[in-house]
Amino acid sequence: MTAPNKARELFQTAYESRYTWDTNFPGYSANVKVVQGAEIYTGQIHINHDMSIEVTGVTDQQVAEGIYTQLQDMVTHRQRTPFEESHGNNEFVLGETDNTNAVEILVKGESMDSTYKIRDKQVCQVNRVMSRMAFVIDTYKSLDTGEGYIPACYDATFRNTQTNTVDSILKFEDTYEKIGNYYIITKQVVQEYIDEKNTTNTEFNYSNIVLG
Repeated sequence: MTAPNKARELFQTAYESRYTWDTNFPGYSANVKVVQGAEIYTGQIHINHDMSIEVTGVTDQQVAEGIYTQLQDMVTHRQRTPFEESHGNNEFVLGETDNTNAVEILVKGESMDSTYKIRDKQVCQVNRVMSRMAFVIDTYKSLDTGEGYIPACYDATFRNTQTNTVDSILKFEDTYEKIGNYYIITKQVVQEYIDEKNTTNTEFNYSNIVLG
């Protein structure tokens, strides 16, 4: 097998090993509670069959936007898009294998280039540069649903490409539960570090989850 074909096959296997919701996904509603220090905010969320998101009842607009952003990121990873549709026109270049047995793959696309690391048929690192900002997402623990994997513990490191200094690090811990036929997020803890100091901790809690 040639190197480009091997790189493509490794990446496609990891891409198709992710847990995604099927076309029968009915959407769901839930109560949401956000805890940030001594502050607590509550409201409701609804994710529709078409993956659109509604956040209601949250009194603070910035918090409501934070909930929406968090859910949008989660929904993006749960959407099932065929590999050819997402990456059919991309070029795959095989890189080095590191001491953890993770294989580096450079994916060159129409919009931007990204570097990934694949280990045990899972993406364990994403490295992307966007103008003056670069970010690296490292996944340390995943949930095996039996129908695909979901990252459960991961960091996002944001770096200034001009100064090569780290702006911030976000540490995530996600909890999922199976509701009916679908794994749904019930909790996310986000810790933000600036200059290696823990500046904020935010908890998103979802309860009374009802499909449909």
